[in-house]
Order: sequence, then C-alpha cells, then structure tokens
Amino acid sequence: MSAKRARLYDAFALLTVFIIVLLDQWTKHLVVEKLSLEKVVPFPIFGHNLVFDYTQNSGAAFSMLKGNALLALFIIAAVGIVGYFYSRIWNTGTLSYKLVFGLIIGGALGNLLDRVIHGGYVVDFVSFRVPEVGFYFAIFNVADASISIGVFLLFVLLLFGGRGDRLHSASEEDDTTQQSTPAQEPTYTVNQKETS
Repeated sequence: MSAKRARLYDAFALLTVFIIVLLDQWTKHLVVEKLSLEKVVPFPIFGHNLVFDYTQNSGAAFSMLKGNALLALFIIAAVGIVGYFYSRIWNTGTLSYKLVFGLIIGGALGNLLDRVIHGGYVVDFVSFRVPEVGFYFAIFNVADASISIGVFLLFVLLLFGGRGDRLHSASEEDDTTQQSTPAQEPTYTVNQKETS
C-alpha cells in the first residue's frame, strides 16, 4: 500500500471520529433542551417499541457499572488501549479497520466528553422495548451505538477478514515471485563428431 493511500485512510478514520462525536453531542444537546427527565416520547414510526427516554446515566455503556468510582479510569484505559492498537496500523492497514477504529474511538470520546460536561454522567435517550412480552432493552445514545457497532464489526473483521488478508498476501507473493524469476529458455546441446 502506498503511503499516500494510507494517509488518506487515516484521514477517513479521523473524519469518522469527528462525525460520531459531533452527532453524539448534537443529539444529546437536543434531548436535554427538548425533553424532560424521565419523560417517554415515542418515535413517530415505531410507536411504543422505540422511544425517547431521557435519563442521566452515571454508569458505563447501557448503564453498566452505574455509580462505580473507578469507571472514569476504566474508560480512559479503554480509550488508551484502542488508541494503542490504532497506532499499530498508523500509515498501514485497510480502510475497513480504520473506519471501525474510528467508530469505537469516536463513541468513547463522545461519552467521555459528556462526562466532563455534565460532571460524571452521560445523557442516554434511546430505548427499545416490547412491553407486550415484558422486554425492555437498556437505554443508550449515539456513542453507545457507535461503540457497539464498531466492536461487532471489529470482531467480524478479525474472524473472517484475516483469512482474506492471508489469501491476498499469498497471491501477491506468487505474483512477485513470477515477475522476479525470469523464464528459462530450453538449452540444446549439439554433439559434434570428431573427424580424423
């Protein structure tokens, strides 16, 4: 891969981070401005199955580890680990990996920024539920969704993408070997009889 293409992929990853953080903060700002705390408002299309439900979450994604004092340290460590793995593919790596890391880092930074702004909690507002069967999924936000989608896609890439990468690199090696080895022409020997 050329260095120019790798830099372009890194720029796409950075743009993904920026878009996720911007979208996350914008939607949270709208929710805080327009909705009352704990007020449930149905989405126009999905009715009571998908609703806006403004809550202040002091836990991690999907309200896990609520009220845990070590949560901020855990989140900073997680962002650091993801950042470290991204630095390993800086100026290398495929676009798919770059965008997946962009989703995860963007979501993590969105929630971390929210905790700084609100003094320790994040704004959650999307709730999926099926009251008829008593199913209520955890309330989440754009950043949580971005992290979850990114982690799922990373798992898929690691599970299925490695095989394709190995096949691709093996075919490249075969092409390189064929190009570097000149074709050998057949040699002919002529027997000459000595005449006396």
